[in-house]
Amino acid sequence: MWKWLHPYAKPETVYQLCGKLLPWFSIFALLCLAIGTIWGLAFAPSDYQQGNSFRIIYIHVPSAIWSMGVYLSMAIAAFIGLVWQIRVADMAALAMAPIGAVFTFIALITGAIWGKPMWGAWWVWDARLTSELILLFLYLGVIALYQAFDDPKMAAKAAGILAIVGVINLPIIHFSVEWWNTLHQGATITKFAKPSISADMLWPLLMSILGFAFFFAALTLIRLRNEIIQRESHRPWVIQLATQSQGVK
Repeated sequence: MWKWLHPYAKPETVYQLCGKLLPWFSIFALLCLAIGTIWGLAFAPSDYQQGNSFRIIYIHVPSAIWSMGVYLSMAIAAFIGLVWQIRVADMAALAMAPIGAVFTFIALITGAIWGKPMWGAWWVWDARLTSELILLFLYLGVIALYQAFDDPKMAAKAAGILAIVGVINLPIIHFSVEWWNTLHQGATITKFAKPSISADMLWPLLMSILGFAFFFAALTLIRLRNEIIQRESHRPWVIQLATQSQGVK
């Protein structure tokens, strides 16, 4: 069933694949982020209650969504690394962790900026905010565990277990506004039948979310390529690649 994974267990193959995909993901990220941001900040109508302050949504919502999306991707990679002992999967999980941590931090900061005029406070121990903060701590814990062991295998195993266990926090973040009485607003764009947002505001938001996805993918490819080079620096193909690079220079 998982035979299709086997060719991608080879670091050299993954390195080359990342190099081929990186330009495309970078271009799509740039286009989507530019369109979504300019459309949302300059052309979308202002909110009838919040005025122009709502426009932080075009940064806050994509970063919040992908703070969870990156974590789920990282946990899947960690699971593959643990179960099938594929080292590249462990490298991918390590590559994703700092990206997810930054996305989570951006979501928390922009949420605080947005919450101040709406709630009258920079921070409240709201269920959604608290579970998002826990997500940041999970990311930092995974990163710390990767750095805590000299043996990369032990580090990947410990960090992978934490990443997998931490998945339980994702449904808590998503459903917190339904399970508890919170200040945070409920679902907006996930109510597909009738989203609680005007189409003029929704489309640039969707473009921003898509742009963050491509941005995450591009950053992951860059970090994964660097991680592969560091781990495989003694391999003949890496030495040959370095030699070729020096020859071009």
